[in-house]
Amino acid sequence: MSERQLPIILALGTTQTLAWASSYYLPAILADPIAHDLGVSPNWIFAAFSASLVISALLGPRVGRQIDRVGGRQVLSISNLTLAAGLALLGLTHSIPMLAAAWLLLGIGMGFGLYDAAFGALGRIYGSAARGAITGITLVAGFASTVGWPLTAFGLERIGWRDTCFAWAAAHILIGLPINLFMLPVVKAAKAATEAPVKPHIPIDRSMILLAFAFAAAWSVTGAMAAHFPRILEAAGATSVQAVAAGALIGPAQVAARILEASVLSRYHPLLSARLACLTHPIGAVIVALVGGGAASVFAIFYGAGNGVLTIARGTLPLAIFGPQNYAYRLGVIGAPSRMAQAAAPLAFGLLIDAMGSRILIVSSALSLAALLALSLLRERSPQR
Repeated sequence: MSERQLPIILALGTTQTLAWASSYYLPAILADPIAHDLGVSPNWIFAAFSASLVISALLGPRVGRQIDRVGGRQVLSISNLTLAAGLALLGLTHSIPMLAAAWLLLGIGMGFGLYDAAFGALGRIYGSAARGAITGITLVAGFASTVGWPLTAFGLERIGWRDTCFAWAAAHILIGLPINLFMLPVVKAAKAATEAPVKPHIPIDRSMILLAFAFAAAWSVTGAMAAHFPRILEAAGATSVQAVAAGALIGPAQVAARILEASVLSRYHPLLSARLACLTHPIGAVIVALVGGGAASVFAIFYGAGNGVLTIARGTLPLAIFGPQNYAYRLGVIGAPSRMAQAAAPLAFGLLIDAMGSRILIVSSALSLAALLALSLLRERSPQR
């Protein structure tokens, strides 16, 4: 990444941290108090959350096409308004229909405003030179859970969950919207693109299918770990304190791995980084199987490191293989199956954990190795022009 890119990296890193903290990471802290106030099971909250991820997946290709046409400035600004509206409605919720409507808006906001949209915006600005900038914003936003969970928990304790939702909504209007609106540049030729919108034709070839499968398999593991990480480690013999302490290491491990990607591994094709990242979760799982729950922190470091690099690869691999043309739209197409898998993983793994206990790590490791196999079948090649 260059000094010229730094202001946009910091801007998008900040707005991505806000977007992730106030949407994807929200249910982990607020699901129980919301369910208690509404008099329903927390499963209703997680079901609405899963549905919002499906909505964001379905929107991915359309959002990507819009970014290819007009750049990311408008799309990301709309995400702030939509996320703010969803959070405000969530804070006002008194019934299941209102809860569903709130997460509908939040799902739309996530589709318009999370990593795929930000990566697409960077590809539109920098073209083939976007790899460093993509890594840069993930370095900043890698702390989204580290920042978001404590802030949400603090708000829950001091002002209650409703006012916490209102506070996050205000942050989108007062912080996120101005940054996206005024810091992101107007993309050249964007105005001309709006005059003659044409749906791009992207062939679903072997490379597209392999990438989509690899990310879907990897993001199944991510979705499962986000929902069940402490429970899995406790099933392996860790105490609740050990499991929570291990979870706190995931964010720093992600960032450390991204620094390695930005420095040493940036000299190589991103396929190398992605393949190495697919190995870290199975290695950590083997260590837990051999040592037991006492190795919870080691597993967290291995898992976090791999997940951190795979997040970058989701943006850099399509750019390196296919080039910048129709990049954001391609990201949306490739990313849709992974978001679907991520939405289904918490429920599927929850049922499997009841039956398998810590042996569920065999399933998650198999998914990681399946992603590795798919990436191994991809060839390094010059981007298509």
